[in-house]
Amino acid sequence: MNVHSVGDGMPVAARRLSVVKQTVPTGDKRDAILRAATKVFAQNGYFQSQVADVARVAGVAAGTVYLYFKSKDDLLVSIFERSMGEVIAEGRTALEGVSDPAERLRRIAHLHLGRLGKDKNLAVVFQVELRQSVKFMERFSETFLQDYFKLIRGTIADGQQSGAFRKDINATTATKIFFGALDEMATNWMLSRRKYALTAEADAVVDLFINGVGRR
Repeated sequence: MNVHSVGDGMPVAARRLSVVKQTVPTGDKRDAILRAATKVFAQNGYFQSQVADVARVAGVAAGTVYLYFKSKDDLLVSIFERSMGEVIAEGRTALEGVSDPAERLRRIAHLHLGRLGKDKNLAVVFQVELRQSVKFMERFSETFLQDYFKLIRGTIADGQQSGAFRKDINATTATKIFFGALDEMATNWMLSRRKYALTAEADAVVDLFINGVGRR
């Protein structure tokens, strides 16, 4: 999928001009640069973006970006690692003290769709830009994405152990199906011209999934 087919159909050059310069907060410049990179990569496309574009939107000199990040690749990796680190931490907190596996899956679904649904630029980077390179996909699959899968798989395995979910389904396969359903909902929302809350899809995904893995 090419990010240039996403959105309003404006040419790359025109959309690059639409990226508005923002004021750098007095706090964490690294965070400001990452927010700028997310915006630039989403609107221009990762491969069409330059570090200078990110610096301009962040309101810093290009050299300042290199004080925090080694390269444009490092910016993309850092966007992924920061977001996944936050969602895993939030997921573990959300699941604390929750024993019902169905409710745990529901919380994961709301967290997953809620994070992407509140930031369309982040959704574009995750759903499109990160997937245009096998190198990036291999690296991400070996790091935080595996930790996220473990969070989902642990919930499914606990449900199987307690008897809430069918035991004749491979927990790893079920994890990928669950993640795939959430992933598709996020992609469809990102591409849709219809305005709706992405989190509204969470309960339907969980209900359909549980009906598939529930005991017969």
